[in-house]
Amino acid sequence: MNIQRIDRVNEEVKRHVDAILREELNDPRVKGTFSVTRAEVTRDLSYARVYISVLNDDDRADMMEALKNAAGFIRKSLGRRMIIRSAPEILFIEDRSIAYGIHIADVLKKVRAEETPDEDE
Repeated sequence: MNIQRIDRVNEEVKRHVDAILREELNDPRVKGTFSVTRAEVTRDLSYARVYISVLNDDDRADMMEALKNAAGFIRKSLGRRMIIRSAPEILFIEDRSIAYGIHIADVLKKVRAEETPDEDE
């Protein structure tokens, strides 16, 4: 399978999984501020790694557990939405890149504030 097709499939999986989580999944643990940051499907379309970013630290563990429990339902819904013979097995992976970026921005603000010379000097 060529790279362009894999990239299209990755984007389709990402878009559909996000829609399924927001519209179809009725688990209260999956509500809140989260984002499907990316999806990576294997060449043979048998597995898909779906990266989820959860901004609230308190909800993170519960949400990841809920996603693992609902993986079968999400896979079935994904197969219907994408109209494919066999939907990939979904592996949810926690993505902390957004939280890490926010942390780095906060550290940079503190460093800049400390480097600012006093007006008295």
